[in-house]
Amino acid sequence: MKTIFITGATSGIGKATAIVLAKQKQRLILCGRNVTILEDLKNKLSEETEIITLNFDVRNSEAVFKAIDSLPESWKNIDVLINNAGNAHGLDSISNGSIEDWDAMMDGNVKGLLYVSQPIIKFMKEKQNGQIINISSVAARQTYANGVVYCASKKAVDVISEGMRIELTEFGIRVTNIQPGAVETDFSKVRFKGDEKRAATVYTGYEPLTAEDIADAIAYCINVPERVSIAEMTIYPKAQAEPRTIYKK
Repeated sequence: MKTIFITGATSGIGKATAIVLAKQKQRLILCGRNVTILEDLKNKLSEETEIITLNFDVRNSEAVFKAIDSLPESWKNIDVLINNAGNAHGLDSISNGSIEDWDAMMDGNVKGLLYVSQPIIKFMKEKQNGQIINISSVAARQTYANGVVYCASKKAVDVISEGMRIELTEFGIRVTNIQPGAVETDFSKVRFKGDEKRAATVYTGYEPLTAEDIADAIAYCINVPERVSIAEMTIYPKAQAEPRTIYKK
């Protein structure tokens, strides 16, 4: 049994991953901004395994450090960190982009990942073992118009993952970078400011990935033998050829 720390656990890939790992009897630290959803998820999954919840926004460094420091000592022996929290806001050109949207993406996808990782890396280095799984995106592989800042934020996740691997392998810490393609979650709903009709068009005409598909991949990376390190994984739905090309019927 491992102790696994999941950010962005209240929806999408994070929630699906929590459900899969709870069934495997892993001890889970579930993190998110919505206290009600966190508590509901804890109540549901506590039937399967031990659960602790932490309520914070990854963009707030002080809140992140305070929350992690508040963990009982027996829960600070974290075996796996899943940096899942992130967001996409807007689909605009640079000339028309919202600075508020830019800040949300850079603060959440890049700085938030670093804020959470730093204290947990210190725990892992001390025990000379651990695993970090960062959720990037195929947007890091190919920049597309009107999504430049989001693509840049996910490219940063790729670079950070590579840097972590370079810095941490000698300490017995494995680093995995996962790049999902089109996954049907609330991702597009958030990007389009709650416009459900517009968000739905992103996933029409083909079968997108599900959050459970990515959760299964994450679980696989965690459960491989200790000698194995899955450095990178790119996952597309069958209909997607590359980040900008999806064949719809």
